[in-house]
Amino acid sequence: MPQGKPEHVPADGLTTRQRRHRPLTIVHTGQMKGKSTAAFGLALRAWTAGLPIGVFQFVKSAKWRVGEENAFRALGQVHADTGQGAPVAWHKMGEGWSWIQRGGDADHAADALEGWRQIQRDLATQRYGLYVLDEFTYPMKWGWVDVDEVVDTLTHRPGFQHVVITGRDADPRLVEAADLVAELTKVKHPMDAGQKGQKGIEW
Repeated sequence: MPQGKPEHVPADGLTTRQRRHRPLTIVHTGQMKGKSTAAFGLALRAWTAGLPIGVFQFVKSAKWRVGEENAFRALGQVHADTGQGAPVAWHKMGEGWSWIQRGGDADHAADALEGWRQIQRDLATQRYGLYVLDEFTYPMKWGWVDVDEVVDTLTHRPGFQHVVITGRDADPRLVEAADLVAELTKVKHPMDAGQKGQKGIEW
């Protein structure tokens, strides 16, 4: 898209303004780090634009306080105190780590499914302007949440609600239904040289 202009304009009968203001389904996938980071960058823009933010983190420990959570909770407080930006809600929908399936999968599956049910309820009531479904590809990959149901819900959601989904191994059906799909591919990583994650970079 040179200079931010589309190379092709479909003959769909929509005006430029109408097409520009359609809600998007966005997927950040691939094997490289940065998928959630990119999603939270979008959320910062949305907050500045006054869109209420709903973050739903899947398969991450509820005890693990990540830097983005602290930052967005602070932004939510800024909005409550000053009216600037937009409200922020942060939900943790399961336990474990995205790269390890731990024991007690039945409980985690139930937590993930209930998290998805809450998202469906929020979409139906148009609660947020931007939904960040962090690591949501994994519940779909593991069969905890039905992919076809997710695609149908997102396709028919009402109003103006953007949704960004992160995680590796995005299902082809989700990729097909999305408006924007980015795949992060590793070129180099500090772990290649034996370096572990560090504060301020990975969390």
